[in-house]
Amino acid sequence: MLIGTDKVVSIDYTLTDDAGDVLDTSAGEAPLLYLHGADNIVPGLERALDGKTTGDEVDVVVEPEDGYGEYVAELVSVVNRDMFEGMDELEVGMEFEAETPDGEGQIVTVVEVDGDDVTIDGNHPLAGERLHFRVTVVDVRDATADELAHGHPHGDDDDHEH
Repeated sequence: MLIGTDKVVSIDYTLTDDAGDVLDTSAGEAPLLYLHGADNIVPGLERALDGKTTGDEVDVVVEPEDGYGEYVAELVSVVNRDMFEGMDELEVGMEFEAETPDGEGQIVTVVEVDGDDVTIDGNHPLAGERLHFRVTVVDVRDATADELAHGHPHGDDDDHEH
């Protein structure tokens, strides 16, 4: 079966940066399961997998605009510590969900704490990075009606509720 829209795809992968450092991998874990065509993975990787089948191996380089986007300096800002109600300790690397002006949720990362000034970054940690994927297609199947309705795959032991 070929990978295409509305197929549930299972892949083994290793993601590295330009220097060859491993950023993420499924090695030693269950393969990654995603619904093709539902924006479950970065667009550049999804396009590279289109039309592939079980057993295919793919090496693809994904530029920032087809990965996690370009780094946007305007998404870095300094806010007052008071914005973090109930948090006694703030540390670099902590992530929080913030509301954007249009009411959407956005993950921000604390990148610096200087007294009452807290610098947060709304960029994805891999924004601006060229991504190198080495992928093996493990399985391809038709999505169920529930998976299509929910926009993501459900594993064999997936009993979550929406």
